[in-house]
Amino acid sequence: MTELIRVENLKKHFPIRKGILRKVKAHVKAVDGVSLSIHEKETIGLVGESGCGKTTVGRTILKLLEPTEGSIEYREEEITHLNKHQLRPLRKKLQIIFQDPYASLNPRMTVGKIIREGLDIHKIGKKSQRDAMVAEVLERVGLPRNILDRYPHEFSGGQRQRVGIARALVLNPEFIVCDEAISALDVSIQAQIINLLADLKEEYGIAYLFIAHDLSVVEHISDRVAVMYLGKIVELAETKELFSNPLHPYTRALLSSVPQPDPTLKRERIVLQGDVPSPIAPPSGCSFHPRCPLAVEGLCDTKEPNVVESNGHQFACHVVEEELNASPQAPA
Repeated sequence: MTELIRVENLKKHFPIRKGILRKVKAHVKAVDGVSLSIHEKETIGLVGESGCGKTTVGRTILKLLEPTEGSIEYREEEITHLNKHQLRPLRKKLQIIFQDPYASLNPRMTVGKIIREGLDIHKIGKKSQRDAMVAEVLERVGLPRNILDRYPHEFSGGQRQRVGIARALVLNPEFIVCDEAISALDVSIQAQIINLLADLKEEYGIAYLFIAHDLSVVEHISDRVAVMYLGKIVELAETKELFSNPLHPYTRALLSSVPQPDPTLKRERIVLQGDVPSPIAPPSGCSFHPRCPLAVEGLCDTKEPNVVESNGHQFACHVVEEELNASPQAPA
């Protein structure tokens, strides 16, 4: 599979300023060393607790936020240090669908102008061609053509999200960040939007970074899943492998919280103790060790675990690494 996006050691630290002179006193380490690759026509699910840095990863990859450190590549081209003018040709290929479909749409613009704005900026086609492209993409996302002169407040949440999808889709992108694109919608509407995204992926060959909290949705739509904790990816594997054989203790705790539709099926609930540490001052060693039921004193609290790969399954955990190394079936 051809690699589309690659990020290496991506970091995004937000400064905390205090005093009259607004001196930097500390940093919020929202993203603290993420490495990830996304292939053509692939959906990567990105999950984790609120505040772990999922949205910041997506926006930094698209250069909506400037990275503090690390590299971002699109089709093997380094785009990390490109300025706004240099990035403009790439904007057509790298799009985003926001979480709140109401806040992300300009209330003073009609639906037609919102969707056509990208075509106008990039000077794609003539005016008549742009109108035809807007009408076509509206129909593709399940909205009638006669709504072009209406405003966002006149639509339901699901319809507004379809407008947001149409706005991203009209530029024929290769990669879309879905930033919790269904979390603000009713469950029935969520299913419709998920099916629409899946259909668009097959039809247009789009790759997604799908950021979400609902693990059952992530399991349904993703090819691979990355689990984040406190600014770092702690586990990454193919969807089926991760859900059937989670290795990192944080991933196990997350999956144990997923409700089971079968009342006869019993699953041990793993309840984590304490709260997520502050990203301003993350713990030493493994960032998960204060809450980890497997933590080993003198190891997990002092040494940061390396990312280990076993048959395409990546994880960062001292204890699991030692268990796999001690197992007679462990790969050489």
